[in-house]
Amino acid sequence: MTHDGSAFGPRWKKRKHRNEVIVRLETESEVKAEAEETEVGIYVISYCSFSVMGALLNLLPLFIVLVLFNVSTSDDLPANFVFGDSLVDVGNNNYLVSFSKANYVPNGIDFGRPTGRFTNGRTIELGMDLTPPYLAPTTVGPVILKGVNYASGGGGILNFTGQVFGGRLNFDAQIDNFANTRQDIIASIGVPAALNLLNRSLFSVSIGSNDFINNYLTPSLSFSERESESPQSFVAKMISKFRLQLTRLFNLGARKVVVANVGPIGCIPSQRDSNIGAGDSCVSFPNQLAQLYNSQLKDLITELNSNLEGSAFAYADVYQILDDILKNYVALGFVNPTSACCRVAGRYGGLVPCGPTSKVCWNRSTYVFWDPYHPTDAANVIVAKNLLEGGSNYIWPRNIRGLLQT
Repeated sequence: MTHDGSAFGPRWKKRKHRNEVIVRLETESEVKAEAEETEVGIYVISYCSFSVMGALLNLLPLFIVLVLFNVSTSDDLPANFVFGDSLVDVGNNNYLVSFSKANYVPNGIDFGRPTGRFTNGRTIELGMDLTPPYLAPTTVGPVILKGVNYASGGGGILNFTGQVFGGRLNFDAQIDNFANTRQDIIASIGVPAALNLLNRSLFSVSIGSNDFINNYLTPSLSFSERESESPQSFVAKMISKFRLQLTRLFNLGARKVVVANVGPIGCIPSQRDSNIGAGDSCVSFPNQLAQLYNSQLKDLITELNSNLEGSAFAYADVYQILDDILKNYVALGFVNPTSACCRVAGRYGGLVPCGPTSKVCWNRSTYVFWDPYHPTDAANVIVAKNLLEGGSNYIWPRNIRGLLQT
């Protein structure tokens, strides 16, 4: 059994190069180009044409983000190393024997083709170039010096998490893979240059939701565990494990690390349809779990910054950002804050994963949720904006721009 908690968890190769970085969202043309290089058994679909005005409106949020968050193209700015679950997976699961995949239509509809990203368009990328998936055969050589994405749909902090999906890379396995990348970087440019590169690089970790959604809250997998383990005990186990993992990442050279908390998982279409008694409201118990975990995670970030000399961890309050989106959705240009745009069954479209037989809403930019679990491109733009330049109510003790300047 591997660190990913699965017999399907192979450890492949990958790597990358470049010191020139800006902070922004990935663009359509880059994702198309990357898909041509890393596609594994994905469907090729034609790109739907839209009116010129519609296209301009769809591009406007991206343009704003690019203008606001273009930090620099200086060689002194970092590479980007990404860890997490399906919220930031850019195609690693394409290379696994897994039920957690997004390399099929209609995912990627607003890029013209699916690439393994669990959304209609962009995920949040922080780098001059797209960070390639670790498992892609093209992620080798000098390309790794620009950064690598290790995220895996279904992955979690605990190794049991996501077992129902078969193949997935949990956080321990992702760190193992980064250790391989680190050795490749050292072999390529030597120890001093490698350590300098890692010191300047940006590391981001977005993981933990699956430990609740696909572990503690999954009746078929965890009923007996929930009967014997309290929420407090389960969260304490997560935090204890996460402390060891983040410390290991620091010992491998990570210094500037953004750690996202768990969002309001009781508001996703999947939880709404699974708990019909909540009516039109978010489901309270999953959100209470997330809040319990988030409060202890913030304390952990404070602890790590105090105990690990030279570290600069930042706590990204994704819960608060998404909660504010849901409360102020009309002012932010959304029409539907509760249902999945890509849907098959359920009042909120949360009972069946998005797939080729799903119905897809016409105007994705007016939906907060793409599928039963994941935000739309439009929601990701807002999350990115607030993590990059938001105040301490959204990211603490400094935002990503401030982190890069430390």
